[in-house]
Amino acid sequence: MHQAPHPGFDVDTLAGYLETKVPGFRGPLTATKFKGGQSNPTYRIDAESGCYVLRRKPPGRLLASAHAVDREYRVLAALRGSAVPVATPLHLCEDDSIIGSTFYLMSFVPGRVQWDPSLPDLAPSARETIYGNAVDTLVALARLDVNAVGLGGYGKPGDYFARQISRWSQQYRASETETIAAMDELIAALPAAAPADDGRVALVHGDFRLDNLMWSDSQQLLAVVDWELSTLGHPLADLGYFCMALRLPRNPVLPGLAGLDRASLGIPDETSLLARFGDATGLDPGRHWPFHLAFHFFRLGAIAQGVMKRALQGNASNEQALAAGRMAGTIARMGVEALESRTA
Repeated sequence: MHQAPHPGFDVDTLAGYLETKVPGFRGPLTATKFKGGQSNPTYRIDAESGCYVLRRKPPGRLLASAHAVDREYRVLAALRGSAVPVATPLHLCEDDSIIGSTFYLMSFVPGRVQWDPSLPDLAPSARETIYGNAVDTLVALARLDVNAVGLGGYGKPGDYFARQISRWSQQYRASETETIAAMDELIAALPAAAPADDGRVALVHGDFRLDNLMWSDSQQLLAVVDWELSTLGHPLADLGYFCMALRLPRNPVLPGLAGLDRASLGIPDETSLLARFGDATGLDPGRHWPFHLAFHFFRLGAIAQGVMKRALQGNASNEQALAAGRMAGTIARMGVEALESRTA
């Protein structure tokens, strides 16, 4: 986290607005931009009445349906009190005149973010606990009754992977800045490789990785954050994404675990993670696991390309955006390799 002396909006206007909309809120306030957040800029708000967190759409021209902070707010409201821990949503503002874009305010969760999935500051037993608790939260998501929490109409049920392949292919083409042969290959191959829809519907986070989870010092998961990409989908989707992330190379932009001795670190292997999830949910990806991995490499490649496009336009939210965008080709090639492993 670093101090942003000029957060890009008028803090006095924001304070006055929040005093009229959030019970008990009192200014003045300061806004400090959090580290990370390639997509929606996120700020710690310190006010006379306490500490809060603000998430906003970035400024500038945006792809249609992207940066949907209003959807994030709806999910937080639905999950409050469920088995999936989240921050408390406090107010959604869709009036661009306040800070220049839609934003929402939520409670501040005093937890720790683990930016490096190797968890270098923890003991092996703590690493094992964190990975186990992360998978248990995926289990809670898979078991969540979306109709009971008011999210039955949050997305289109059925054919999740087919719809996502189509959507992200379109998003990728809309933000394409150069030809990436591996992305073209995945766009062509993934539709035929997708498993038949089995009718299962769950709330999918869409970006479930360690740095979107907040932890206590005792490795309790306090909150799942960044629900921007959430939708209704297949309960195996987040598991595929989580395990895909473990295969990423070791680099400062998208730190993965490739090349590390996970056993000595105390980090469960992929087979153990799948078994823990499968034993609790009855879901087994089986022979379709290479597709799940390839799909998420493709999707992450499309997201990275979107970050690149915004960086070149000058309206990305993070100074590392350009470096992240350059990862699209590497990520896509890993997707092709995963898909080819079906016949290896």
